[in-house]
Amino acid sequence: MIYTQHYESPLGGILLAADDIGLTGLWFEGQKYFARTLDAAHQEQETAVLSEASRWLDVYFGGQEPDFTPPLHPAGSAFQQEVWALLRRIPCGQTTTYGALARQLAAERGLSRMSAQAVGGAVGHNVISIIIPCHRVVGTNGSLTGYAGGIDKKAALLRLEMKMTR
Repeated sequence: MIYTQHYESPLGGILLAADDIGLTGLWFEGQKYFARTLDAAHQEQETAVLSEASRWLDVYFGGQEPDFTPPLHPAGSAFQQEVWALLRRIPCGQTTTYGALARQLAAERGLSRMSAQAVGGAVGHNVISIIIPCHRVVGTNGSLTGYAGGIDKKAALLRLEMKMTR
């Protein structure tokens, strides 16, 4: 069974989803691909996983880097899972590029190169925004490109994190 809970953030409403293993989704209301992976048979109910995710968001939006991570259980291809694991390694308050992620993944796989566009596609389909920090990925020239929640939210999240790390 999938359970959902709504969370009101300073940047707008967020829908959280979880199963018995971990968080399966975190979407800004109205974002691109909103609740795309959410099972039609879900129930609005607070669970331990959803409470932990809400607590994480409270700490984060309170201006502190959380020192814990709720259990995560995102559904995606093996490639997407690899990219999302890389995203979780980007430190709070820092950014990287799609190309850098592609080079890192290629090196980990023992390949000479990897498509930055393929990596970008996996980043763009991240189902657990903020906690899996896809907002920390920027264009080659540092431009704020491609965030399903909207560029305004991406900029706000990065500003919040810059304050956390000062």
